[in-house]
Amino acid sequence: MKIGNWLLVVTLAVVAHLALAQPQTSVDVTKGTGNASVTATSTVTAAIVAIAPSTRTVTLKERSGRVFEVQVGEEARNFDQLKVGDIVTMEYRKAMSLSLEKTNGPRSATQQLIEKRAAPGEKPGGTIGREVTVIADVVSVNAKAKSVTLKGPQGNTVDVVVEDPEQMKNIRKGDQVKVVYTEAIAISVSPGASQ
Repeated sequence: MKIGNWLLVVTLAVVAHLALAQPQTSVDVTKGTGNASVTATSTVTAAIVAIAPSTRTVTLKERSGRVFEVQVGEEARNFDQLKVGDIVTMEYRKAMSLSLEKTNGPRSATQQLIEKRAAPGEKPGGTIGREVTVIADVVSVNAKAKSVTLKGPQGNTVDVVVEDPEQMKNIRKGDQVKVVYTEAIAISVSPGASQ
């Protein structure tokens, strides 16, 4: 699987920026019978203040005044559509869901790439991410601590907190459970108000 260089460069720049910035962040927790999921989303909005076509570098400025640069690879479509004053929105999302589906077979991990680029003629943007599905063995259950120790396909173990007491009733040592982890970043560009 080859990830487009433009998305990889932008993803790394945005993730590094989100770690330093004061993004708007939200966390959603969903509980249901036999499963639970947690989704965290961070959003940063900035205006384009400069564009260097020769290096394909875009300088962005947040409302707080913080300025940072993002280099856009050749694979990004429609770079010439960008204009000073355009508004860039970057959304970084992580999600993890634990389902108590009983499975048979060996521990395993699979990964699926999520990639979508802007269509020709549109403002640049897109989404890149991955979804990892792991089938793990339940090594131990600690009802008092509301945690389950899972053993993954590489033999590593991880403790997972299970808040819902109803879910804890269904988990036993030796069971297999499915854990799905997704991570994605979406970038969109819209015309600025001054245009």
